[in-house]
Amino acid sequence: MIRILQKENRVTKIIFAGIIGVAVVSMVAYLIPGINDGMGGGADGTVFATVHEPGAFGRFMGDTQTVKQADVTRLAQQQLQQQKLPPFLLPYVETQAGHMLVQRAMLKQEADRLGLQVSDADLRRELQIGPFAQYLFPNGEYIGDDKYMDFVQSAFNLTRSDFEYQVKQDMEMNRLQALVTGGVNVSDNAVRDSYRISGTKVKFDYAAISAEDLRKTINPTDAELQTFFKDNKTRYATAIPETRKLTYFAFDANALPGGKPKVTDADIQKYYADHKADYDVKEQVKVRHILVAVPASADAKTDAAGKAKAEDALKQIKAGGDWTKIAASTSDDPGSKGQGGELGWLDRGKTVPEFDKTAFSLKPGEISGVFKTQFGYHFLQVEEKKDAHTKPLEEVKPEIVPVLEQQMVGAAEAKLSSDLVAEASKTGIDKTAAAHNLHAQTTDYLAKDGVVAGVADGAQLLTQAFTTAKGAPPASVSTGDGFAIFQVVDIKAAHAPSFDEYKQHIADDFREQKVPQLLNSQLEKLATNAKVYNDLRKAAAEMNIPVKSSDLVGKDGQVPDLGAMSGPGSVAFSLAKGAISGPINAGRVGVVLTITDKQEPTAEEIAKNFNATKDQLLNEQHEEIFKVFVGSLTDKYEKANAVKYTKKQPAPGASPFGN
Repeated sequence: MIRILQKENRVTKIIFAGIIGVAVVSMVAYLIPGINDGMGGGADGTVFATVHEPGAFGRFMGDTQTVKQADVTRLAQQQLQQQKLPPFLLPYVETQAGHMLVQRAMLKQEADRLGLQVSDADLRRELQIGPFAQYLFPNGEYIGDDKYMDFVQSAFNLTRSDFEYQVKQDMEMNRLQALVTGGVNVSDNAVRDSYRISGTKVKFDYAAISAEDLRKTINPTDAELQTFFKDNKTRYATAIPETRKLTYFAFDANALPGGKPKVTDADIQKYYADHKADYDVKEQVKVRHILVAVPASADAKTDAAGKAKAEDALKQIKAGGDWTKIAASTSDDPGSKGQGGELGWLDRGKTVPEFDKTAFSLKPGEISGVFKTQFGYHFLQVEEKKDAHTKPLEEVKPEIVPVLEQQMVGAAEAKLSSDLVAEASKTGIDKTAAAHNLHAQTTDYLAKDGVVAGVADGAQLLTQAFTTAKGAPPASVSTGDGFAIFQVVDIKAAHAPSFDEYKQHIADDFREQKVPQLLNSQLEKLATNAKVYNDLRKAAAEMNIPVKSSDLVGKDGQVPDLGAMSGPGSVAFSLAKGAISGPINAGRVGVVLTITDKQEPTAEEIAKNFNATKDQLLNEQHEEIFKVFVGSLTDKYEKANAVKYTKKQPAPGASPFGN
């Protein structure tokens, strides 16, 4: 339903909250210094840390913020997914997330101390005027409570109350940042100088040395590789990962004694009776309307004019006028005026009271008189109507049968799995499989990411197998289309390889270690010779390196080999025409360049881009100042011992990979 008719309910607030919350969480994570320090998991309990106001008053009488372990874990898992990091880094990322939430708690207390709390009215106002109506009201219609809850659960894994609380915190953080950075300014000269640099364009010749090309020239002897292998024995101590050998057999629904369970009419009737509420259909009306907006603060003359305009439009409709044309020319509802005023199907109680009462009091085809709501003057027509009812069994039976079939097959498979585990514990995997016409087999030694033959999804099987002791009793695990009964036969611990079996990997590692040194030395040689000769092409020719030419590019441009000109290649913008750069290390490529053309922005271009440049500089200043503020606040809390962790935290800078 259209936004302007919605009640100011919690659903509206929460949808907006998710979008705003994610943005601000990211902003604070970026601004907080030291957020990436440390490693380790959170506490085993429900609380990661508590934060109280510094000083004796804060310790005994002040507000205490609790950072929940569940929130820390949830945020860490989100960061793992967003950054596409491997699961084994969860403890490290979890500590990052914990420290971030601790510092957010400090900011919350500081904001509260300064009286920056956010009221429910503040939240409603922010959500109503914010830029996110497209998520709540696609095509002008509210997505509904059920879809809203699905959105919150799937996107953020939060309850409604937690979600709303998070958004209020984020709004408070914004207020605090605005207060801290409110006095920041930049001079006009600084703005002009900044754009003069960012608006400059250059063209250059450049010689690029590729790390991949250098890598091919590194051909170590066996003796060098042997020495490298010995010197790096810690690196290779567990290079061959742990592997496990399993004995197992698998089955699906086709192996169930007596075949798949049959769904009876009695089963269907019972399910329908138990879930009857799921098939309730609410009373609904399909309506179209025209709105003449009148501000709540309008004077009598403006109000009367709005009412007269609505009454005139109603007369045109009753005289046979076209709803589509009249809505397009008269209605002030942006969500429906282009669709002839159509609002679609409305549930009772979802619009403001005056609109709701009128819509549900009319019969299909009837047109209301002009009536007033807080948004102005409306009239509407009921096009169709549905009474509240429960869908009959025959209508929903096709939905129920597959659900029951899945439930019954799943229960039967689980029961058979349990029986087979008990039997295998007595007679063994092989005999149990043979007794049920199933095929037992023994794998080779498999790593955690191995493939298990004859199993639809072997990931769960391997995951459980790698937490099961050798020789432990048989166990069962779901395989996606059934179950597998398995036992761990043998385990090979992670270990160092022999030189011969790992020689190729060692050679690759040797080359990778030597490449940066060789790249830097070659790059230094090229830059030095180019400046001695005052000729990049001559120096490059001596080293058999081709010279390329760029287009005329600005800082927002891209150049092959160098990549984005806002990166290492940005040094080009500080050089005069004809100048030769020093070594430019762009990661896997090294470059030396010479400027062949340089064009600075004109005074008119600087003036045209003045405001945008000033906004950018102000934003950068705000971020820098707020970062300093957060750092000072963190020091204050740490020195006052105002943060209590439930588990000892690792030293800053600890590596997730050990020493």
